[in-house]
Amino acid sequence: MKGDGANEIVTAAVLVIGDEILSGRTKDKNIGYIADVLAAVGIDLREVRIVPDVEAEIVAAVNGLRARYDYLFTTGGIGPTHDDITAESVAKAFGVPIAVDPRARALLLTRIAEKDLNEARLRMARIPQGADLILNKISAAPGFSLGNVFVMAGIPTVMQAMLDEVLPTLRTGKKLLSVTLDTGLREGDLGTPYGEIQKLHPEVMMGSYPFFNEKGFFTRLVLPLVRAREESRPSPRRHRFRCGRTASARP
Repeated sequence: MKGDGANEIVTAAVLVIGDEILSGRTKDKNIGYIADVLAAVGIDLREVRIVPDVEAEIVAAVNGLRARYDYLFTTGGIGPTHDDITAESVAKAFGVPIAVDPRARALLLTRIAEKDLNEARLRMARIPQGADLILNKISAAPGFSLGNVFVMAGIPTVMQAMLDEVLPTLRTGKKLLSVTLDTGLREGDLGTPYGEIQKLHPEVMMGSYPFFNEKGFFTRLVLPLVRAREESRPSPRRHRFRCGRTASARP
C-alpha cells in the first residue's frame, strides 16, 4: 500500500453491474469480500450501488461515485457477450475512446489460440484509452483502472485475483478496530438508553445487531476502539443502561 496514511481517512464505493444481480438469478458474493479487504487495510467502504446493464445508468453511477469517493471499484460486465458493456460505459464516463488494446490482446493469447480469438473474445481486450491493466492470474482476461476507478470481473475468484493486484497500489488510511459486546439483552430493552449514548457521542460509530439463539433474541453492540468518524474525540465515559448493564462508549 502507498504511503503512511495513519492520520488520513480514505473512502471507497463499490458499483455492482448486471441485470442478473438485480433479478436474483445470480447472488452477489463480491460486496462482502471487498468490504472485508478494504477495512483490513484502512479504506472505508461508504457506499454500494447496483445498476443494470444500461449504459446511461452505468455512466451516471460511475461519474457520481468517482467524484464522491477516493476510489470506486466496479464488478461485472467485462466478459465477451453483448450485455457486457462496462468497459464501453466507463470509457464514455471519462470521455475517452475505447479499442482493442495490444497488451490485453497479448494476455488473452497466453490462454487462447490465435485461431480462437474471435470477435466475442476480443471484446475482453477492449480497454479505454489511457487505462492501466489489472492482471488476472485466473483466466488472463484483464480488468483495468482509469483515474480512481478500478474495473474488475464479476466472477468472485477472478475479482479476488484482480483485487490482489490492485491493493498494493492503493493509498490507505486509518484502520478502524472495533470491539463486539454480547449484552444478553433484547434490542427493545437497550434501544432507548443506547440511543441516548449515541446522541452524546455523535462522532462515534455505534452499532447494534440483533441475533437469535436457542435461548431467544439478544443484541450485540459494536464499538470502535481506535478511530471515530471525525477528528474530534471526547473523553471516554461510562454509561449505565436503565436495565442495569454498563457499557463504555469509546471514541
